Amino acid sequence: MFELALSEIARHDRIILHRHEHPDGDALGSQIGLRHILLENYPQKEVRMVGDGPGRYAALTGFCADDVPDAFFDGALSVILDCGAPRLVSDGRYALAARTLRIDHHVFSGRFADVEVIEPGFESCCGLVTALAMEAGLAVPPAAANALYAGMVTDSGRFRYDSTTAETFERAAFLLRCGAEPARIYPALYEEEFSHIRLRAQLTMQIRFTPHRVAYLYTDAAAARALGADAFTLSRGAVGLMADIRGVGIWASFAETEGGVLCELRASRHNINPIAVKYGGGGHARASGATVPDRATAMRMLDELDALSGGGDARGD
Repeated sequence: MFELALSEIARHDRIILHRHEHPDGDALGSQIGLRHILLENYPQKEVRMVGDGPGRYAALTGFCADDVPDAFFDGALSVILDCGAPRLVSDGRYALAARTLRIDHHVFSGRFADVEVIEPGFESCCGLVTALAMEAGLAVPPAAANALYAGMVTDSGRFRYDSTTAETFERAAFLLRCGAEPARIYPALYEEEFSHIRLRAQLTMQIRFTPHRVAYLYTDAAAARALGADAFTLSRGAVGLMADIRGVGIWASFAETEGGVLCELRASRHNINPIAVKYGGGGHARASGATVPDRATAMRMLDELDALSGGGDARGD
């Protein structure tokens, strides 16, 4: 699966690691994990990381973007991780590199790298990076194992989502043997201040339902200011509040920002990805997102989710 990817890595002495903007645990974990693997196995290579800040994952990952001048891209390889579209790449200078490699598990929506390893059946991009290391017999130091395990945990919903397979657990076991520490990782991921618990309670009271039982939250700009929460918390961070409501198969969060309305869509059995793509977003069959210009557009998206929810048990993978 990884022959071409490994060949590109082997023949470039300068490598820049990218991932999607506004990173989650999987984006950061795959980027940081791959960096540690490359430095462990190819100490002669110069490996740099670029991208915006880690947000709530700062304490876990220790991510710090490198200062990479444009000249560093000349003759180099840019590796794009966990990113399904060119407009979402954090640091668009990947186009300056001599060669580009993409490793991703999102639904394929078009090629934009010279070499691509796209496997939507994987639970996470961290799982893909782990599989690459296993296939190639690369050493995985503990720092890489921790980063990759954290990404697997977050993108699989703590190994609950239907993308979790027997192979997922085999890769997780491999990372444990390489030094991953779940007892340290889980508190770093999921412990929170009481103020965040109180915020979740406030948001829970605002959950509403469409006629066909789509659960949703809509947080307008005024409410966001009153709550004092950032856009990530009110969008991707809030959508999980509705994940386990009995009788709900689709749920969504909408949060107004200066740049538009952030939309996070989730489902237990329907394929919501085509709706996200229609509105300029993308992702996975059961977890997708988009940014739309205004509330009216967000409500049209919600109407389409409601129609999908009322259409029966179709699982359009």
